[in-house]
Parts: sequence; C-alpha cells; structure tokens
Amino acid sequence: MEKKTVLYDKHVAAGGKIVPFGGFLLPVQYETGVIAEHMAVRTKVGMFDVSHMGEVMCEGKDAVKYLNHLLANSYDGMEDGQARYSPMCNEHGGIVDDMIAYRINEEKFMFVPNAANKDKDFKWMQEHVIGDVKLTDISDKVGQIAIQGPNSKAVVLKLTGEENLPKKYYTATINVPFAGKEVILSRTGYTGEFGYEVYCHAEDTPAIWDALLEAGKEYGLIPCGLGARDTLRLEAGMPLYGHEMTDDISPIEADLDIFVKMDKAEFVGKEAIEKMPLTRKRVGLKVTGRGIIREHMDLYVGDKKVGISTSGTQLPFLEGAYAMALVDMDYRAIGTKIEADVRGRRVEAEVCELPFYKRPKKA
Repeated sequence: MEKKTVLYDKHVAAGGKIVPFGGFLLPVQYETGVIAEHMAVRTKVGMFDVSHMGEVMCEGKDAVKYLNHLLANSYDGMEDGQARYSPMCNEHGGIVDDMIAYRINEEKFMFVPNAANKDKDFKWMQEHVIGDVKLTDISDKVGQIAIQGPNSKAVVLKLTGEENLPKKYYTATINVPFAGKEVILSRTGYTGEFGYEVYCHAEDTPAIWDALLEAGKEYGLIPCGLGARDTLRLEAGMPLYGHEMTDDISPIEADLDIFVKMDKAEFVGKEAIEKMPLTRKRVGLKVTGRGIIREHMDLYVGDKKVGISTSGTQLPFLEGAYAMALVDMDYRAIGTKIEADVRGRRVEAEVCELPFYKRPKKA
C-alpha cells in the first residue's frame, strides 16, 4: 500500500492528478499540465514535493572511510555543508543506486537515496558497514521541497536572509531559518536549472510549502508534478535509476566516469569495473524522423542491432523529441545515424551531445 507524503492534502486541494510512484501517492501533474509546469521551471520558477526521497544519517569516527568504501566517488577533502554525488555499486560493478551525500561534519553525513530504492539501499548500506559508524533511516521525519528555476533565488530570499544561502552548487547551509522554521538549504536539483532544495522537519513541510506559494506569486511560481520532473531531468541529460542505471549497468557504461574514482584504494565494485570490458556507453539521441523514441526500444544501424533506448520523449523547451540510450562503442560518435524500432516502424535519429539542454549562466 502506497504512503502519502505530508503534502498529500495540499496536492489534492490544488487539483493534482495523483498516481502511485516509488511507494508513494504523488501528483504526476496539476491542472496547469506537464508542459506549462516544465516551462515554468525553465523560464520562471516551479516547486516540487520531493518528500518521498530517502534520508539516512551516517555517524561515527569512521564515516569518511565508510563512504569511500561504499560509494564510487571520493569523500576525502570535503568541507562541512558540501554535497557530493555518487553511484553506489554492487560487487559485479553494476549500480545499486545513485545518491547525494552531505557532510554535516567530519563524523556525520546525510545520504539522500532514491525513494523507490530507499529500503533496498538502507539494507545494502547496513550490510556493507565498515569501522565505527551508525546508520539511521530518518526518511519519515524529513520533508523535502525543491524550488527550481531562474527566479528561485528571488523567491527563497523572501523567506530567509542572503547570509543563509548556500554560495556554490552542491553546497548546503545547515540548520538555518527559513519561513520561520529550521532547515537545511541546498543548492541542488534534478532539473538542470538553478535552484534549491529544502530539507525540513516533516511536520513543518506544509507551512513551508504554503509560504513558498505565497512568496512565489509575483515570480510566476507554480507547483509541479512528476511528469515535469521527468521531462526536465531528461532534457538536462540526467540519468534515472531503472533506466540509464541498473544493477546490470556499470557507472562507466552510464557515462558517469567523473564520479568514479578508480585511483581510490578500494570501493565496492572497483575490482569488477577494472576487469569489465567496455562494450557500450550512454549517449544522447536527437530524433530526426517522425515519431518519439521511448524507453526499451531496439536501435539499429542497417540490419545490425547496436543498442537500446533507456528514456525518451518530446521535450517542451527544446521543442523536439530526444532520447538517451546505451549503444555499442563503435556507434557512439556524435552524428552517427541510428534507427529505433518503434512498434515495428523505423524512426530515424542521430547521436548528439549530452546534456541536451544547458541553462544560461546567469544565476
């Protein structure tokens, strides 16, 4: 049975179309529709309930050592308030999940795993504990709201002081006042746009949601659902677990090389990744023919199958159909012509650069 986030009643009252997702009942869209919500984030500002995401606290004198063992990225040299993204691999070099870890202090970190994987991830984390660390699943006690878009800073500044804002991408300010509550305020997001994520006490989430709606009125802020969250992340070339990442796809194949520190002494999956022949790679596809390439569609060059699509749809801001795919190494070059089998009909596409969308460097 699906759970409800603390904002469920807000979504229903606002006309959200509720669907099951990751074990929760969440709005896929509001009456505004996916396209309007997508465009609000790209041109003004949108707000998402992401309280379904997991949060796990890691505490102990061996916290850094443990993170370096568990995750493919390096967690050395971080400062308090800094966040770092990483794949979490299995012993075969596939991806158990991807997540962000925030450093609260040198002996305390907060993991943010994906909602659908949270219980699986927490079990995996516990099974791979090394040294003096304690893990605590605090997901039910935490609410999370994402404010994304070029006007997000102006909205946030109506609810907190400039001195409380995180100054750089992938940093956070810890326990700062926000809309009269105490929060972690993070410069992160899953849209490819400038924005923030607010972590708060679960019981404070509705009041913060309302305060943001009021503060954002003059800046065009609207609530956005899962549909726009997916089209935005795809437009920004961001991978999604279960699509571009699975237990059978390595982070190198998923083109996450920069988050895999092979010069570390060890991490779970390192040995398997070192021995694994690299035969395929994640690429972007721009559809040049008529149609939309969605996930799990076979890709061909002539009669030869050369890969499979992992995500794809019509992207509102770019006004075109795009997809991400895993293709054989010989066919990953930019400009390579590929055809997708879309229900028995070939749809033409060509390999293009990722991400499809890059935000203007203003904020």
